[in-house]
Amino acid sequence: MPSIAGATPRIARAGYKDWGRCDLTFVELDEGTTVAGVTTQNICCSSEVELCRQNIKGGQARALIVNAGNSNAFTGRRGLEAVEAITSKVAAHLGCAKSAVFVSSTGVIGVPLPKVKAEAGLDAVFQAPPCSWEDATNTIGTTDTFAKGAVASAMVDGVKVNLVGIIKGSGMIAPDMATMLGYIFTDAAVEAPFLQQLLSAANSDSFSCITVDSDTSTSDTVLAFATGKAGNAPLGSFADAGADAFAAALRDVCLQLAHLVVRDGEGAQKFIAIHVSGATSDESARRVGLAIANSPLVKTAIAGEDANWGRVVMAVGKAGEPADRDLLSIRFGSTQVARNGLPVDGYDETPVAAHLKGQEIEIGVDLGLGTGKASVWTCDLTHGYISINADYRS
Repeated sequence: MPSIAGATPRIARAGYKDWGRCDLTFVELDEGTTVAGVTTQNICCSSEVELCRQNIKGGQARALIVNAGNSNAFTGRRGLEAVEAITSKVAAHLGCAKSAVFVSSTGVIGVPLPKVKAEAGLDAVFQAPPCSWEDATNTIGTTDTFAKGAVASAMVDGVKVNLVGIIKGSGMIAPDMATMLGYIFTDAAVEAPFLQQLLSAANSDSFSCITVDSDTSTSDTVLAFATGKAGNAPLGSFADAGADAFAAALRDVCLQLAHLVVRDGEGAQKFIAIHVSGATSDESARRVGLAIANSPLVKTAIAGEDANWGRVVMAVGKAGEPADRDLLSIRFGSTQVARNGLPVDGYDETPVAAHLKGQEIEIGVDLGLGTGKASVWTCDLTHGYISINADYRS
């Protein structure tokens, strides 16, 4: 992943968890960097999320701090004091307003973030040399099994701008807004309100369309930072030259990152794409798709490579969205298994069984009611998921 002018990542070890690796990421952002973000809809969110929401309103950023190993969620006043101590120390180091410092934490819920470790970790990371984005990505991970990053570029009014995205997430993934912790950095100049508009739109088609286990985290956050160092005329609306190209690049990065989270779902062996069409609206199609994607029966059938498409019928029917049993059509891969509420005449399960033996699974559902459509992505449910989460705190 290329460097982004105006964004300098560093890592260090604060010791939030005894795993013998760096767990603190610090990205220093040049003055003039704009920011946008989306955060979890989980009511029991962390103090980090609450302060992030507040700081986004200012539209300016000078630093990002990410702690791994302790989510600092459900920790009351002690948790808030820890975040305030972090923002104060970073702001003093950079000589900036505390509202320009963004903090995220991920890990075990219910354990206050130790201020002593936080402050010592900051002292270490301030002195650390700049690192690669891959190093930063590994540092923000918890149960992740590989570093997740994405890149894209766009021509904005004759100027090439670059985008880099890093993300962590493997379990507790069923966001109402975004995914676990994701950060996008670009050297483009983008005004904060327009960056927010673009990120919210990209999120709707990417992070808000993935699920691993139907659980929405207390800490989910996605932030986009635009340093403006590419030298393009600031983008403020779609009327500006290159705005469409930048929007497409941002959406591409978000979609790449979202897919990587699903591919690394805890215990996952198969990547599942679910395409729903014929719904009464796009949002209805999305809800039907997520009902299928979140069904343990569907996910375990695919894990077992069992062509039990009746479970898809069940999931459509329980979604609470407009559907008609006698208009429903289903396919696995390129094989139609049901049409207009009935099994296809002469249905042969052999090609479906062969499709399910692969790692890339596709399910198509046509409700036959309208023009609404959506795609969502998930993974299978295996014994590995149980093993990881049964031992998570240890």
